[in-house]
Amino acid sequence: MLIVKADSHVSRQMCRVNKFGFPRTTAKSTEKKVKGFQTGDIVKAVVTSGKKVGTYTGRVAVRKSGSFNIKTVDKTVQGISWKYCRLLHASDGYSYNTTC
Repeated sequence: MLIVKADSHVSRQMCRVNKFGFPRTTAKSTEKKVKGFQTGDIVKAVVTSGKKVGTYTGRVAVRKSGSFNIKTVDKTVQGISWKYCRLLHASDGYSYNTTC
């Protein structure tokens, strides 16, 4: 059985504010994609060298540096390079889960 849950694409808060409502950080970047990936995409990463050798499949959280976090079923793996990632499903505003 496929379980589909509606998520959002993006946050509308453009910068953080202090307790008085004045901006305390710079505005977020308008770039949504980093190296062809976007937060929420489902990726498969096959890491062949380094400390985190293995295969990871899950939801990606992108960083501007190109070093991504991948949230798998049981854990979150931080600092995976975009070079190891392959796009399986583009982010469309929904999260998917399967149960048997």
